[in-house]
Amino acid sequence: MRFWDSSAIVPILLTEATTERARASWAEDRSMAVWWGTSIECVAAFARAEREGRLEPDGLATASRDLEAIQQDWAVIDPAPPVRLVAERLVRTHPLRAGDALQLAAAIAAAEGAPATMPFVTLDDRLAIAAVREGFPVIRFDEP
Repeated sequence: MRFWDSSAIVPILLTEATTERARASWAEDRSMAVWWGTSIECVAAFARAEREGRLEPDGLATASRDLEAIQQDWAVIDPAPPVRLVAERLVRTHPLRAGDALQLAAAIAAAEGAPATMPFVTLDDRLAIAAVREGFPVIRFDEP
């Protein structure tokens, strides 16, 4: 199982420069752990792509259906008090936005406090640096 940031999930569902590598990485291990806000972040990315003209309206519907399909296999980390406390520590320790801190805290919970045991998949530079500093092996497919 890997922990997936929404920045790495979106290219699985929308055609982007990293789509081929994202799908290949997902094919290696389809077990995804995510934070509870991941679906919201993905839908926001779809809507932004539509507003910017990078996605047709029917593409938005398709991406949303595909998101619903892959959500069936997600292990979702809920916003429990221990996750909140870890996120509070993370925003003091790393230059993270609140959502990214919650996401990283959820990854720590998913890894049961042993980050070295769970790969963290992200395209977000700041989140990747914080994840490495917290002990996660980070998978990036946006770099050559």
